[in-house]
Amino acid sequence: MTDAADGVFPGVCPLDCPDTCGLLLHKENGRIVKVTGDPNHPVTKGAICNKVRNMTERIYHPERLLHPLKRVGPKGAGQFERITWEEALAEITERFRELITRYGSESILPYSFYGNMGVLSVDGMDRRFFNALGASKLEQTICNSAGSVGWMYTMGFYGGVSPEDTEHADLIIVWGGNLVSTNMHQVVMAEKARKKGAKVVVIDVHRNRTAQWADWFIPLYPGTDTALALGMMNVLFAQGLTDKPFMERYTVGHELLEEHVRDFTPERVARITGVPAEDIVRLAEMYGRAQAAYIHVGNGLQHHDNGGMNVRAITCLPAVTGHWQRRGGGATKSNSGYAKLNSAALERPDLRANPQARHINMNRIGEALLDQEHPVKGLFVYCSNPLVVAPDTERVTRGFEREDLFTVVHDLFLTDTAKYADIVLPAASSFESTDLFTSYWHHYIQLQEPVIERVGESKSNYELFSLLGQMMGLDDEAFAESEESMIRGALNLSSNPYLNGVTLEALQEHRHVKLDMSPQARLLEKLPTPSGKIELYSEALERAGLPGLPSYMPLQEGYDGERRPAKDDLYPLMFISSPNHNFLNSTFANVGKHQQLEKEPLLQIHPEDAVARGISDGDQVTVWNERGVYKLRAQVADRMLPGTVISQGLWWEKEGQRQRANALTPDRLADMGKGAVFFSTAVNVKRQ
Repeated sequence: MTDAADGVFPGVCPLDCPDTCGLLLHKENGRIVKVTGDPNHPVTKGAICNKVRNMTERIYHPERLLHPLKRVGPKGAGQFERITWEEALAEITERFRELITRYGSESILPYSFYGNMGVLSVDGMDRRFFNALGASKLEQTICNSAGSVGWMYTMGFYGGVSPEDTEHADLIIVWGGNLVSTNMHQVVMAEKARKKGAKVVVIDVHRNRTAQWADWFIPLYPGTDTALALGMMNVLFAQGLTDKPFMERYTVGHELLEEHVRDFTPERVARITGVPAEDIVRLAEMYGRAQAAYIHVGNGLQHHDNGGMNVRAITCLPAVTGHWQRRGGGATKSNSGYAKLNSAALERPDLRANPQARHINMNRIGEALLDQEHPVKGLFVYCSNPLVVAPDTERVTRGFEREDLFTVVHDLFLTDTAKYADIVLPAASSFESTDLFTSYWHHYIQLQEPVIERVGESKSNYELFSLLGQMMGLDDEAFAESEESMIRGALNLSSNPYLNGVTLEALQEHRHVKLDMSPQARLLEKLPTPSGKIELYSEALERAGLPGLPSYMPLQEGYDGERRPAKDDLYPLMFISSPNHNFLNSTFANVGKHQQLEKEPLLQIHPEDAVARGISDGDQVTVWNERGVYKLRAQVADRMLPGTVISQGLWWEKEGQRQRANALTPDRLADMGKGAVFFSTAVNVKRQ
């Protein structure tokens, strides 16, 4: 850590955001007083979002946890007493040993995600600890797994267009992503393209900030994205707007695909999606005639029962038209594949004596905690807030209420989840720790070193799990390895040529180091798919029990334009709980500045749906289905098609009242990747 009490020091934004901005941290008297963007960062160039600009309010929040706590009241009541770290670690060690003896090591489950994107924080010493312990394995599929698998079946490699190249596109389609709120520097790139004459089209279920910024907004019914992509391909093949030489050289299955999409005429797709037939034709013609069209595939459209297929279908479009071979053309879902690290060196799976340990999907945590046949007896939560972010939260809450469940939470705050813990441990912020950061959008790897002293008695994940590993008597060498040594190990992966030149020494000198992107030019020549080509038809997908060609599959609950509900249907509306502008999932939901900006939860409802229910703007309404109830204020607006209601943001409990959108969402798993299906939610709404 820097010993200087005053000055400006480099930093990295730790949030789960593709931009991974370079920061400057301004210190006075040993405290960070201001956070600004680093103008020397090659991609983010000094611009940062309002969330990070106000990060000091989170770091020095008056409710930040400063000491370990032990529960003294009922679970959920938030009644704790202060204890020492020695007492906390001793109790965790004793309880875990007892659970392993009585129920086996798989009775213990870690529950985490990417509340902090630092590699050492969430993919390092923590993984080693639970591997060495022999705990159950958590399937971390709550965010992007459905779309990732859909992309991989088609492309075989989790990488797409480089951000800097997108400014050379003459058509940019943002499909299912609110970039203004979640990827602001891609908006900057798009604006550069726009100044050169490019058009920006946004396809989404909601006229969000990005849709308002676009040249053309195309609203559609939730979960019908595959149908729209197939309708576009119908027009592209019919009008000869495909690139046959490209398909013959770089793809497999284009003849089958051409025959397959004949059924998806613009007229039929219009009925399914709610997009007028003439708009489908216009969009396809724009795309097919563009010199270099870029598709930015967002997260939203994959959070459906058919989420993997949605992404797979869209991923076929630049292959059909050959846009991949033109600078700025192609698509991006994520660029994380370029920055692949040595996960084995970080996580040490060799420490696990039971490699076949059971897997528990994080989307099904409620079900897992209520399973009496194979019970979870010990739960360790860090970098996540499942009582707010997990689906079907009423069931999750019943699981956390179990008196026989020993729960530990490591966090900066007494979250809704932490109130149910037996032991609560104070977590260090990223600015108090050493960590390595990659981006799943740009091509720079960055180093964060401590800038301030630990607040209170907080500890980093690295330190916490190192101490626990040593106290549990686990592998001495693995739990004594330094942070610097772990970073060296992470960067040592000979099978990833993009890491060439990225070293700890280079990072210490320059703070950010660009990946060696020269292999990208040869990527299409030999893709890591079974055929080595872009798989418009996938035999592997067919073997997995899904259609080998991109195929539209309606949602399990809810309706598309071909399946409208009967008048007496219980749940005739589709509920979308998308992110808001000033929180990041549940992060910042307890910070005053951000609360003031967002004010309160709102339900956006179309005027037609509001009139049918006697709802006026500003009314208090109840949203419900068989899983739960959500009460909030109505905002009557025509920002989506009739039949869809929108509530943005994940809110913490307030004054003892739950404000949980995920009380309504199902814990089913998507068609691919065991992903979450938050947006495949049917509800009804009434005035309170």
